[in-house]
Amino acid sequence: MGRPALAGRPFLRHLVSVAPETTLQTLARADRAGGLPRLGGMARPNGVVIVSERFWAFATTSGELHEGTLSASRRRSARIPLVRGLMQLAASLRPLARGGGVAGRGERAFLLIALVAPLFLLSRLPSSFELPVALLLGVLLVAWLMRGRTLRLHGAEHRAIGAAETGLLVRTWEGAARPSRFASRCGTNFAALAFPVTAVFDRLWPIAAVPAISGAFVAVLSLGATMELWKAVQHPSGLLRGLLLPGLALQRLTTREPSIDETRIALRAAASVLRRELDV
Repeated sequence: MGRPALAGRPFLRHLVSVAPETTLQTLARADRAGGLPRLGGMARPNGVVIVSERFWAFATTSGELHEGTLSASRRRSARIPLVRGLMQLAASLRPLARGGGVAGRGERAFLLIALVAPLFLLSRLPSSFELPVALLLGVLLVAWLMRGRTLRLHGAEHRAIGAAETGLLVRTWEGAARPSRFASRCGTNFAALAFPVTAVFDRLWPIAAVPAISGAFVAVLSLGATMELWKAVQHPSGLLRGLLLPGLALQRLTTREPSIDETRIALRAAASVLRRELDV
C-alpha cells in the first residue's frame, strides 16, 4: 500500500524450504536492522499471509512456505484521490484473488460472486431493506472468511506484525514477548468504517435512474472514500484515531488469542518477507 518496479513475472509463487534456525536468524537480523518496511497480512483457515510492498509469503499450518513477489504500479492514477484508494484496496486482495496466490480456483470464483452479486441484488430491493440486507451479507462474508482456525491465525498475524514494528521478533518467537493481537491497520477496522460511509453515500447519491449501475457506482465510490479516510486515520498526528474504536472492538470477535505454534506460523511468513526486503 510508489514502489520500485520488480524484475520478472509478477506474483510468481515458489514453494520453499526454510529451516527453523534460519528463520530465527532472519528474525534476529530484522530486529537489529530497525526501520523495517511496513507489513500487512491476511489470515487464512490453513495459514497466514504476510506482505510488504514488494514481497509476499504464505506459511501454512502443515509447514509449507510459499513465496512470491508483487508488481509495482507507476501509473499517474495512483496519485488521484479515491482512485488511489481503490488501487491500494485491490493490491491488498491480490494474494487471495490472483491465480498463483493463496486461494484455489473455486474459492476465488466464490469470492468474486460474493462481492459482485450483492451490487445487483440490492438494487432490486426496496430502499428500506437495502442497508439491513447489505449488513447481513457482509457479516456472512466475514464469517466465511473467518472459518476454521482463521480467528486464532488472525491474532497471530497481528502479533507477528506488531513484533516486527517493535523489534521483538525473536522474543515473540521464543514466547517471551506477546505483542497485542489487536491492530490499528486491520481490515476489520476498514470494514467498520466502510459500512457507515457506504450508508451516507447511499442516502446522498442523487442519481437512481439505473439502480444496478447506480448501486455499483455508489459501492465503488464509497470504498474509495473509505480508503482515503482510512489513510487519514493512520496519520501520525492521531487526530482521527477515535474512528478506530468500533473496529478495534470488532476485533474481539474476529481474532482469538493464538498459541505459540500459531504465532510462529505467522512469524515464518514475516521472516520470509523480511529476508528478501533486507537483501534488496
